[in-house]
Amino acid sequence: MRPVSLLIASILLTMSFTSCSKKQVEERNPLTTEWNTPYGVPPFDQIKPRHFMPALQHGMSLHNAQIDAITSNNSPATFENVIEAYDRSGEELAQTSLILEMLCAAESSDELREVEEEAMPLLSQHDDRILMNDRLFQKIKTVYDERHSLNLDAEQLRLTEKIYDEFVRSGALLDADKKQRLQDINGELASLSVKYAANLLAENNAYVLLLESDELQGLTSDIRDRARIKANEIGKDGKYAFTLHRGSIFPFLTYSSNRERREEIYKAYLQRCNNDDEHDNKQLINDFIRLRTEKAHLLGYKSYADYVIADQMAATTSAAYKLLREVWTPALDKAQEEYDELNTLFKKDFPDSEMQSWDWWYYANKVRKNKFALDEDALRPYLSLDNVKSGIFFLANRLYGITFRPVNLPAYHKDVSAYEVLDVDQHHLGILYFDFFTREGKSQGAWCGNYVEQGFNEGEITPPVVAVVTNFNRPAYANPAFLSIDDTQTLFHEFGHALHFLFQKVKYRGLSEVEGDFVELPSQVMENWAFEPEMLRQYAFHYSSHAPMPDYLIRSINNSRLFNQGFQFTELIAAALADLDLHSVKEYHPFDVNEYEKNALRMRRGLISAIEPRYRYTYFSHIFDGGYSAGYYFYIWAEVLDKDAFEAFRESGDLFNRNVAERFRQRLLSKGGSQNGMTLYRDFRGKDPDKDALLKARGLMPSAPVVDSLPPIDSLEVPMMDGRYTLNTPQQQ
Repeated sequence: MRPVSLLIASILLTMSFTSCSKKQVEERNPLTTEWNTPYGVPPFDQIKPRHFMPALQHGMSLHNAQIDAITSNNSPATFENVIEAYDRSGEELAQTSLILEMLCAAESSDELREVEEEAMPLLSQHDDRILMNDRLFQKIKTVYDERHSLNLDAEQLRLTEKIYDEFVRSGALLDADKKQRLQDINGELASLSVKYAANLLAENNAYVLLLESDELQGLTSDIRDRARIKANEIGKDGKYAFTLHRGSIFPFLTYSSNRERREEIYKAYLQRCNNDDEHDNKQLINDFIRLRTEKAHLLGYKSYADYVIADQMAATTSAAYKLLREVWTPALDKAQEEYDELNTLFKKDFPDSEMQSWDWWYYANKVRKNKFALDEDALRPYLSLDNVKSGIFFLANRLYGITFRPVNLPAYHKDVSAYEVLDVDQHHLGILYFDFFTREGKSQGAWCGNYVEQGFNEGEITPPVVAVVTNFNRPAYANPAFLSIDDTQTLFHEFGHALHFLFQKVKYRGLSEVEGDFVELPSQVMENWAFEPEMLRQYAFHYSSHAPMPDYLIRSINNSRLFNQGFQFTELIAAALADLDLHSVKEYHPFDVNEYEKNALRMRRGLISAIEPRYRYTYFSHIFDGGYSAGYYFYIWAEVLDKDAFEAFRESGDLFNRNVAERFRQRLLSKGGSQNGMTLYRDFRGKDPDKDALLKARGLMPSAPVVDSLPPIDSLEVPMMDGRYTLNTPQQQ
């Protein structure tokens, strides 16, 4: 989840300069002038798409001048005049890019997408010109080679090494021809990402399942109300509309007894950008893999996965595969047990059929009700959005002593609310925006990112401006917004990312980011508290009567916590394997995207037909336009850490132990990337993480050692469109 910018097409820009009045041409650009806003938040109420390209061009020019000042300095290269100066350079460009990136995800428009499409290749070229600047690299290398004799402190030493590695991984050691080819590849990849995301947004918004009132069997009144409101919004009064947004499709799959309609909408969900039309992503995926594989080869790696993971905690592709293999077998075995149980119930309704993937949510809900006396619809009145938000605020206060004060600030949409975050001593920590509800123009899923990053300015800390963005359903009629179990966990998760940003206290920008397979630890660990009985008693109150959630519902939640874990973990691991396989290709040949995925997951690894991977390639945003390419395994790697970290609280006998929380904050959350992730984790925990905590939490703890039944990883063959075969996983390293 980590979270770049720009203006309308150049022809329109040219026309504007020839036709606009002098006053319009000289319009004040809020992105390039000082912000007179409370707490230093962006002036969202003034920013327009047309402002981005001039601001980006201004930022690139300023950045180039700052780099020129470093390279033209004839003084001996030092940490201060090279490494620190480079770290400070480009701040204005980075700030504008952050705002563009965040807005393109949360509040996109045709104008903004045109800006993004124009800007991304330009920004890629700009970065490459700097990272392949020979004079700059030689100065960096001089400091790097002498680093152990320069009396640097630990942070300065790490920054020097990280910057040097960044340049090497970006092609600084290549000859001129290879540098040029790498720049071309990076520009093409930037354009592909924009196109992929635009196709998916269009597909998500295009599909609507319209139903009559007699086709709503099993659906709750809340689901019906939202579907009726949606139908009215699109001019289909009297009907009920369901879309491919998660807040619409998955409640439908869970409660609708109309199997034919479940199949129809789920197949549409699975086929997004896979329909051989103008929004099809299959050729783009081929282009991604062709270019990423070539890039890896240019930089001296056998595959793109090798290139990505060399810079992560896992360090090698083999280590990532090893973890996935170890959890795949117990997860799949558990999923098979769950399938058998659900299929028994399914056969009572359809004795001559086999349960399929579009049936899973419906029959899982039936089993949950029958076996655990838990109907998620009965929980919703206690899980209003306001309640859950109060819950995360309570948790942050109990653990860390921080508080949240609502404030009226500029925002990019009327749905967005803002809070000032105050530390235990009441000093200002930062601003936290919430953007909760689904709408057109917003990407699917949930994320947390910065509009302003934490930094230091003349020795004073610059507080961050952070945003949590989700796709929850809007309130229906007079009711509040109700969250599902998954929605509740999502809000706890993204809030964990927000705390990581808010608590960070790092002097150098180049030390702000942690490894990809570490970044989900602060978010996933927060999920562990969401449904603990002690937490539920603090925030789960009935929205109208204000009565606390009854003990029998709390017991039902606790008793069912391991239910369906085989399914949930299997679909997650399947997506991680699909990602890792695709990016482990050593030699690219054109391939059939659907056949590749089928062979890798079903034919070779035995994924049962009633389970789909969490994401299929054609709508797998994480790996094609979200920064997780060859890295979807990050979630599972980090889950080993988060489950073990939560055990530290359990072992203390107090889930809200302030001492453990303070240690977690000071030794881990505040440090950014100032040390290796595993070093930070060991400093907090006092030991290496224990994978058994993950297996136990997922209900997958085997009674005997796990036997890896897969053939050696090197033997995987994947069919290509031209009939040839190629290994798609790395040799052991």
